[in-house]
Amino acid sequence: MKFPTTRATLATAIATGLLALPACKPPAPAETAPKPEAAPAAEAPAQAAPAPAEAAPAPAETTPAAPSAEEPAAEQKPAAVAKPIELPEVVATVNGKDITRIQLQDIFNAAVQSSGMNVADLSSAQQIGGYIQLLNDLIDRQLLLDAASKEEITNEDVEAEIKKFKSQFPDEAIFDTQMKQAGMTPEKLQSDVSEELKIRRWMESQVKTPEVSDADAKSFYESNLKEFEQPETVKASHILFMVDADAAPDVVKQKEEAAQKAAARAKGGEDFTTLAKELSEEPGAKESGGDLGFFPKDRMVPEFANAAFAANLNDISEPVKTQFGWHVIKVTDKKAAGTVPFQEVNNQITSYLKSMRQREAVQKVMKDLKDSAKVQTFLPAVDPAAPAPAAPSQPASN
Repeated sequence: MKFPTTRATLATAIATGLLALPACKPPAPAETAPKPEAAPAAEAPAQAAPAPAEAAPAPAETTPAAPSAEEPAAEQKPAAVAKPIELPEVVATVNGKDITRIQLQDIFNAAVQSSGMNVADLSSAQQIGGYIQLLNDLIDRQLLLDAASKEEITNEDVEAEIKKFKSQFPDEAIFDTQMKQAGMTPEKLQSDVSEELKIRRWMESQVKTPEVSDADAKSFYESNLKEFEQPETVKASHILFMVDADAAPDVVKQKEEAAQKAAARAKGGEDFTTLAKELSEEPGAKESGGDLGFFPKDRMVPEFANAAFAANLNDISEPVKTQFGWHVIKVTDKKAAGTVPFQEVNNQITSYLKSMRQREAVQKVMKDLKDSAKVQTFLPAVDPAAPAPAAPSQPASN
């Protein structure tokens, strides 16, 4: 079980110039209604360099299958509840400095809350696994703070960083709300930012930006050619007249007629982008002009994909019906299947290799800090194989 952490991959984040503040982040933008991919997706970036093995996602946890309609459901018993782990007052020392139960419990509670889990649903082994992971983060942070203790950070440095962080929020009121929800006072924020800047400055002095030559990038490209293969793609724009799944037949007909009129105007010479901004009911069409970028055939719903890939360049389609409504499609470019040329991905590969080498350098710095430090941990031992306590059996009803 992997716990989200408030200081996840702290050293690497700092080395690459990222400032991580616990549980305080801008709200994600609201999702917009579909492009057919269900509607076609926006242009996909060029094939990324393969991520290192350690970044591969963990397998999803499996859930028991529901009983079939033909079989009676088994008698349900209350879920077993593991007893909360009792932590000592001091959970670790780092070069003689204590990390307390309160520090660890605070970030554990925040991690559990942010993940949507409930402590009562975690077995003892899961709880201790979370504590160990989070305690390692706290130990790393203390080692970095000790190493960076002589770095000089001014109030102006702190205020500039806070201003930059605030700019990620839609407005100051939302920022203040997020701060309160995270339990972050202005004084605590200033203290945390000052510490982060010290650590970042020290880490930057230890880890220089790695050099990656064109020869390095070319060697990587040639060793991973399969990663740069791409299927046939087309670039298309569309005008969408949305139709609900339960729409009445007369509504479906009205939308089809609107699509036919739009297609006639486009075939008559009117600019397709301008028409999409005027007529398309797809959210964001006024900004995008209906442009969907390049996409492979398997990314789209079949009706849309078949029409787009069968069209000639700059053709205007007749209205195409999908689960989202009626589309008028214009194909503006095509790319044949093949291998992406090295020149198109050189910069991307170079960035990837720089990031990988920087991560390796940071890991070496952290290893050296740990090897030279005196660290003791005092978490209670829990048998990872031990099951959660069984729920008491229920007496049979008469």
